[in-house]
Amino acid sequence: MTDRTLRGKVAIVGIGETTYYKHGQSPDSEFKLALQAVVNACEDAGISPHDVDGFASYGNDRSDAPRLASALGTKDFRFSNMFWGGGGGGVCGAVGNAAAAVATGMADCVVAFRSLAQGQYARYGRSQASTAVTGDDAFLAPYGLMSPAQRFAMKVTRFMHDHGIRQDALRAISLACYHHAQNNPNAVMKGRPLDAAKYDASRWIIEPFFHLYDCCQENDGAAAVIVVPAERAKDFKGKPTYLLACGQGSDHRSAAPVHNMPNYPSSHFNQLAPRMYEMAKLGPSDMGIVQCYENFTGGVLMSLVEHGLVKAEEANEVLTPENLFVESGKMPLNTSGGNLAECYMHGLELVIEAVRQIRGTAINQVKRNDAAIVIGGPMVTPVSSLILGSEATL
Repeated sequence: MTDRTLRGKVAIVGIGETTYYKHGQSPDSEFKLALQAVVNACEDAGISPHDVDGFASYGNDRSDAPRLASALGTKDFRFSNMFWGGGGGGVCGAVGNAAAAVATGMADCVVAFRSLAQGQYARYGRSQASTAVTGDDAFLAPYGLMSPAQRFAMKVTRFMHDHGIRQDALRAISLACYHHAQNNPNAVMKGRPLDAAKYDASRWIIEPFFHLYDCCQENDGAAAVIVVPAERAKDFKGKPTYLLACGQGSDHRSAAPVHNMPNYPSSHFNQLAPRMYEMAKLGPSDMGIVQCYENFTGGVLMSLVEHGLVKAEEANEVLTPENLFVESGKMPLNTSGGNLAECYMHGLELVIEAVRQIRGTAINQVKRNDAAIVIGGPMVTPVSSLILGSEATL
């Protein structure tokens, strides 16, 4: 019987980004940004944009795949896919869906991409004005529970209470991201360093996200990665990065309405993570590169625990700046700055940074760079994660 796995079947051979901007400041349309990112990824791979034959995205991306195919001059449009759910829960799932298409022969060269121009459309991080509310909102809005920060803070508050985790752990996550962004020329927060005093003095948002710097940015830009069959991986310009595993989905009834899921204080990776490690034939201790989606620092805390990278009872001791900084840490975190300080490109910049680390071309290069874990947006349904590796991990 054929082994049902993606392990070692495909490789990422091209990565591309645009300039990243503060929300509303891009001079280009969302569609043009998407085109630029795809063209940049093709250039990185050493191929023509005409050779792309499939498209995968997530977060209800508005850059329509058929329109992209026409604009890029795609010669044979074979695959298109959208991962269900809003925000960044699907970032790794979109890459995984591209990989599945390539591994099964549905396409040969698929780009996974994300594009955002919030000045052209609406901002993500605030509640939307409406004359009527339906669904979950009908039960939440009357009590003032409307914005993403408010909704996620409920779950994180319970998790921190249950495990005795202090605010210091959230501060350390934020400091690490801003620290790494200072060396990254494409980071929106480059030149705006953060220290503990500035973090503590920043304005209150909502408990336990007491501070502005616990919350992700809102940005414009685009990012893309090129996925091809593993047997062709060395035909391209750069060092290939192999997909070892992808997991997507969520826990039992994690999408139950009105905050009524059975496992409430969860980022929804409890069932996904073991399946992913099993496919990769690796464990948490093998991950030298950790890129974890930060819509809010509390989501990082919960995601790291549910992927076995930190024990909840040890979070106060493990999640410190010294342990998360690339220069000194046992678990360097979000080495390009992540959503907090590089760009909130709904997490695809984290995948790109993982590829750079495995290639050995990252600005904040880690010492152990054979295997990387990328954790997608937490506390939504569905969620997704990836494990990537060098040729040595196959």
